[in-house]
Amino acid sequence: MLSDAKTRSIFIQGALVAFFVGFLALLLTTTFANLRARGIPIGFDFLKLPSRIVISEAILTYKTRDPYYWAIVTGVANTVFISALVIIFSSVLGLLVGITRLSSNPLAAGSCRVWVELARNTPPIVLLIFLYSLWWKILPPVGEALNPLPGVYASMRGLEVPGLSVDVGSTGLFVVALALATAVASWVAVRKGRLSPMAALAVLATVVACLWLGDIRFSVDLPVFQGSNFQGGVELTPELSTILIGLTIYTTGFVAEIVRGGVLSVGRGQWDAGHSLGLPRGKILRLIVIPQMLRVIVPPLNSQYINVVKNSTLAIAVGYPDFLAVMNTIISKSSHSIEGVFIILGVYLALNLTLTLSSAANWYNRRTAIVER
Repeated sequence: MLSDAKTRSIFIQGALVAFFVGFLALLLTTTFANLRARGIPIGFDFLKLPSRIVISEAILTYKTRDPYYWAIVTGVANTVFISALVIIFSSVLGLLVGITRLSSNPLAAGSCRVWVELARNTPPIVLLIFLYSLWWKILPPVGEALNPLPGVYASMRGLEVPGLSVDVGSTGLFVVALALATAVASWVAVRKGRLSPMAALAVLATVVACLWLGDIRFSVDLPVFQGSNFQGGVELTPELSTILIGLTIYTTGFVAEIVRGGVLSVGRGQWDAGHSLGLPRGKILRLIVIPQMLRVIVPPLNSQYINVVKNSTLAIAVGYPDFLAVMNTIISKSSHSIEGVFIILGVYLALNLTLTLSSAANWYNRRTAIVER
């Protein structure tokens, strides 16, 4: 029976899985027995107790009397917020920097190369500490804030940026109709193997109709200096600004190299074919090169997005209360270190499977992969 290669492979893999499962069960059983023998309680019931810990900066509403589980949710929200922003900004900047590196303009190409080499050869923790130290030395007080861009102010207190104000009327109608339109479009995409233009247009029309019927209005809220502080807009603290700018600079260098490699992977003949059709360089890049480049860059891009989530743990170095910083405080205050470690492992695993859209990236990679005969 074991002479068959396939059967032998299944047997060996099953034996390895059984060994690791048994080893893990033995480890957990021994650990729990030793804890009980020493009178140390174990379990997750402590999550319902009041946390009484301070989270200096929170995306969600948090108070010290809230339970431990809400403190964990608040920390996760902070991590998701900063990771999502870094992923978005580094993707856009990485695309621009990677393409500019191939420019015939030596100044533009050289500047982008300096950015890439600086990012790839500098440890992120060093970059974050440098930026955080520099922040307090070169930026003026809030009354003399710099105005590098319209509606953007930088001072020792942080960044003041425009915010989006939403006036919501019939929210329920909007949510239900949008969910229905998305479900219909997804069903059409699954049936046809792709999202047809008509289905995309139907989703867009439904969203616009919901915004109108639901009386939902958007407006830009600009920061204005009044008295001794800014009013309106969104304030980004120095800690949040440092982790956002630092990780964006760092990740952009890697994304740019991935994009550059993807462009170079497309054969020269594709460019020549575009020129023979009379297409300008920009259209050749947008219509011919980039669609083929995506097949190559999606897997390494997904790995970089996972690294963004992991690198967000460096926020503790500049005092930003991300999930890991909150969990360290919870573990030291509640003395439930084993449960805390399991929560940390589970949350980061879930974040890397969802926030980085690894499943969607793998699906896209399978859909666009060239099938060999």
